[in-house]
Amino acid sequence: MRTGREAIQERIRKYAYKFLILILLVLLVVCLLIASYRPKSESQANKTTAPAAIFIDPVAMVLTPQTGDSRTDREISRLQQQLRDGRNPELGLEQLGWVFVLKARESFDPGFYKLAEQCARCIEKRNPQSQEAMLLRGHVLHSLHRFKEAEALARRLVEQRGLGFDYGLLGDALMEQGRLNDAVEAYQQMMNLKPDLHAYARAAHMRWLKGDLTGAIEAMQLAVAAGSPQDSEAAAWVNTRLAFYQFQAGDNEAARRTDDTALSYQQNYAPALLLRGRMKLSEGETDDAIVQLHSATQLNPLPEYQWALAEALRDAGRKSEAVNVEQLLKQTGAANDPRTYALYLATRGQLAETAVQLTKNELKERADVFTHDALAWSLTAAGSIDEALPHLEQALIEGTHDARLFFHAAVIHARAGHKQEAARFFNQATELRHLLLPSEREQLQLVAAAVGKDVARQPRPGNGHDWIQQNRRLIAGSSTNK
Repeated sequence: MRTGREAIQERIRKYAYKFLILILLVLLVVCLLIASYRPKSESQANKTTAPAAIFIDPVAMVLTPQTGDSRTDREISRLQQQLRDGRNPELGLEQLGWVFVLKARESFDPGFYKLAEQCARCIEKRNPQSQEAMLLRGHVLHSLHRFKEAEALARRLVEQRGLGFDYGLLGDALMEQGRLNDAVEAYQQMMNLKPDLHAYARAAHMRWLKGDLTGAIEAMQLAVAAGSPQDSEAAAWVNTRLAFYQFQAGDNEAARRTDDTALSYQQNYAPALLLRGRMKLSEGETDDAIVQLHSATQLNPLPEYQWALAEALRDAGRKSEAVNVEQLLKQTGAANDPRTYALYLATRGQLAETAVQLTKNELKERADVFTHDALAWSLTAAGSIDEALPHLEQALIEGTHDARLFFHAAVIHARAGHKQEAARFFNQATELRHLLLPSEREQLQLVAAAVGKDVARQPRPGNGHDWIQQNRRLIAGSSTNK
């Protein structure tokens, strides 16, 4: 006869056995349910893809329908349908990626660069060694200001095949990092292989960076002659750039005609409208300038555009409207274009330490003359003249003829007590003062007292440039370095 303890143990064993059977039955039911919901075919699998997969699968991302009815939008839709039909997917993905790049340039929406990058990822899944995907990804990285990564891809492309566009990408990445001599070599290889609009435009920019405005105009005229309505964005860009060179040279009539040509290629082309507004502003036609700059800013709300519009509004006495634009600039400037936003802050005498930090961060990736200039200007606003001077030297080392570079050099040398250097750069900036914004032109005049020039002019009353007074000490203050 079993004891009480044995009886209890027997009941425990029976209950454990029943519980295990129950668990196994539950697992079997779950497996059957999962199997019953599995798609029966590949097409059914596509139809039942969870919405979250769109954010995981690069194919789903690039095939997401796009709104719009422009020629570029229609080309995106055509290529997407071609890919859905399974026709030549690798070529289709490459073509779609470049159309996304074009859309990004036309719309000034960086999100399309990310879609182009997803196209490259799709190609690489099919062909990990694809050079076409490498070039596409390299251009995306360059456009997103990831210059070191773009350089690495460009060097691989140059070593593996060495096409003209490969050298162009390499030159672009090197140029943005301030390595102009290496960039010149890459661009020359590009020119040797394929002298076209893209090669001529790069040659023009290099000449301009080296201080050769006449040579820049000649090279950009070749780029303009090579333009075509088939690539209207590129044609609009080179015409806008040529118009800027002509504006710098003082030939406003030629600049207006060339700018009109740019707009004939691309209606409402933001860079062309920005240039037109800047020209109107320099000529004292402030109301017309506001119209152009407002349109440009609506199309491309970057700090460069917002700053110019705010200046025009202040110059017209419309201070409350200017403040609204400036508030938006402060909200988005650091994310959208930290270098220009830092220049804006330093020019206004606001948040100098923020400007310094933004430009120091920018310098880690982008060490060209304009980033060194932005850092020198920000450090000056923060009172760190000794630290600013080496960066100013780097900003001027290539001999670039730029009004803002000369203006900053005049102010910084005046602040450091270097009257001879300040006077030299004051004269150079004065020759190009039509390229400066109104507040910059007025600040430039404050340098005159520091260098003994009898051309000082007070800011016009009522124009709203309150920060000018704040910069008097900055420009003509103590000669001791701080």
